[in-house]
Amino acid sequence: MGIGEWFGFGSQEQEPRVELARVPTSTDLLAAVDRVESLAREGRVPPPVLVRLGRVTSIVRDTVPRLDRLGSGSPAAYNVMATATDYLPEAIGGYLRLPRQWADTRPVDKGKTPLMILVDQLDLLGRTMDKVFDAINRADAEALVVHGRFLQEKFGHAATGGVLQVGAGTPLPPMPTSATSAANAEGTAAASAQSAAAEPDVRLQPPIGRQA
Repeated sequence: MGIGEWFGFGSQEQEPRVELARVPTSTDLLAAVDRVESLAREGRVPPPVLVRLGRVTSIVRDTVPRLDRLGSGSPAAYNVMATATDYLPEAIGGYLRLPRQWADTRPVDKGKTPLMILVDQLDLLGRTMDKVFDAINRADAEALVVHGRFLQEKFGHAATGGVLQVGAGTPLPPMPTSATSAANAEGTAAASAQSAAAEPDVRLQPPIGRQA
């Protein structure tokens, strides 16, 4: 140790590095859902648990591709990510760590067995994920309704016999030129001549025996 370090000179304490947790991607979330489903199947959880787990994971799978609509830092988006990576694995794993007979029959909290507690947790997660997914879809549905009202206000009167309004920027069909008019006239004359040639001669003939 140098004299400078003995008296506290020249020694610098390194600031602790703070590493931020990486935000899971959509692929990470879907992989986490697959893992918890495999964990439940391999652990042979009871059918009521498997059905409720399937409901939650199905909603999560439908929600993950639309999480960007919730915006960054959204509590709802965090709940979806935490459900896939933490809440579901912890609930299923905690149940599977207990002896099956004991977990399914021994009351541990207000008369409920660990199995009943797990079912309640999955029901709660299912309702929560359903609300998140409903909120995402409602936002898109409201945008569609607003757009429909705009179109109705702009063009809806045309359906009742009115005249469709054309804005200043709407291109109009070109007016026919003289060459086009002449070609149309020639086509009309040719069609009339062809029609006349095809008609039979229906002029009256004098009766037989009364010719002058």
